[in-house]
Amino acid sequence: MAELKEELKGKIIEVLNLEDISPEDIRDDDALFGDGLGLDSIDALELIVLMDKEYGIKLSDPKQGKAIFQSIDSMATYIAENRTK
Repeated sequence: MAELKEELKGKIIEVLNLEDISPEDIRDDDALFGDGLGLDSIDALELIVLMDKEYGIKLSDPKQGKAIFQSIDSMATYIAENRTK
């Protein structure tokens, strides 16, 4: 799971072009939206595309996405349980 979390951090930084942030700057339990990493709704769409493209996970329910994208921990847990790639 630790490897998946590090992979996720790198992919999020790459996909969202977070140039001033390194994977070491993101704690596993940091909030991704709001006060944490400060992502917004456009970033959420990019994360949905990332989940589909990299892990074969299609999110159709926006409420589901809110819970999944709370932190790196929550994303990694969901991916580990639902990935098809």
